[in-house]
Amino acid sequence: MPSRGLSDTDALRVVSQYEPALRRLAASYESDPSLVEDLLQEILFAIVRAFPAWRRECSERTFVYRVAHNRAMTHRTRRPPRGDDLDRASRVADPSASPEEAVSARQRRDALFAALRSLPIAQRQLLSMALEGLVAREIAEVLGITENNVAVRLSRARASLREALAPKETP
Repeated sequence: MPSRGLSDTDALRVVSQYEPALRRLAASYESDPSLVEDLLQEILFAIVRAFPAWRRECSERTFVYRVAHNRAMTHRTRRPPRGDDLDRASRVADPSASPEEAVSARQRRDALFAALRSLPIAQRQLLSMALEGLVAREIAEVLGITENNVAVRLSRARASLREALAPKETP
């Protein structure tokens, strides 16, 4: 009978290689650290379970992101969206930074995650993959759209993110 997942060695490799990026992806969908952890565990479990079905028609990285984004979308549809709370966003600071730099970096990161979460899911998916370094071809494979469509949508998503990050003018 075929295995229902990765070998222990392969599972450890996949988790260690992709876990930091998948943690950031989970944080783009959730602001509560406990929900980020729950989503990350769901994603990792889904990847381990899905690996036997991988037909190697795309890169391992593309496959991992496709499974991760599908799991994140399922996670989001299972519960109503909650309001964003910047205080509960990722609080991991660079240990080598000064306290002022750490606060500034955390504020920028919190603002980025909040702005990212404020965008429609389709734009959020594109931007989170682009921020993780996936190229248009890989994003197209993950989402099942053309590279040209990725370029157009990514351009629009970046404009929306810039607008969401722009300081609000007061009259």
